[in-house]
Amino acid sequence: MSALSTFLTRLADNIDVINRKIGHAIAWLALTMAIITFTVATLRYGFSVGWVWLQETYVWMHGTIIMVAMAYTLLVGGHVRVDIFYRSASVRYRAAVDFFGTLFFLLPSLYVIAKYTIPYVLLSWERFEVSQEVGGLPGLFLFKSTMIAFFSLLTLQAVAILIRSGQGFFTLNYAREAGETFEGDGGG
Repeated sequence: MSALSTFLTRLADNIDVINRKIGHAIAWLALTMAIITFTVATLRYGFSVGWVWLQETYVWMHGTIIMVAMAYTLLVGGHVRVDIFYRSASVRYRAAVDFFGTLFFLLPSLYVIAKYTIPYVLLSWERFEVSQEVGGLPGLFLFKSTMIAFFSLLTLQAVAILIRSGQGFFTLNYAREAGETFEGDGGG
């Protein structure tokens, strides 16, 4: 394995570690969100009491989970994939689909998201935007910052996918390590 290949593999591994740790940490928000949602429903329907800020808390938590854990979802393969052919395909074919799909679909989409999101979030920070609901949470600008975390973490994960799938598609060693052979390559 060359020095460049080793460096890229370590880079991809470190990106995976970052997104895995963030994904595991953010998962605790789901439990917290469920508890708050239960509390809101109990207070509202059991005692006819409610606060807008408490309702916004679980809505913002839900948005944060989606935005921040998206890269983790991609890392563990939890995203939606139409895998009529993908599931039964060879390692090299899957690597090609992952490589070119990331390069030509995911990264351009993330570029567009970043292009329009950054000014939107910066404007929110300039205004220290708060909830428009009376009694809502202050700090809407902080919640909107999860959009930057979304495309930043997802871009990092896309880089890791490009590294791994590029190694899988452009080298036979990757497929041999996975126990697959290709016609004419002489096998493992």
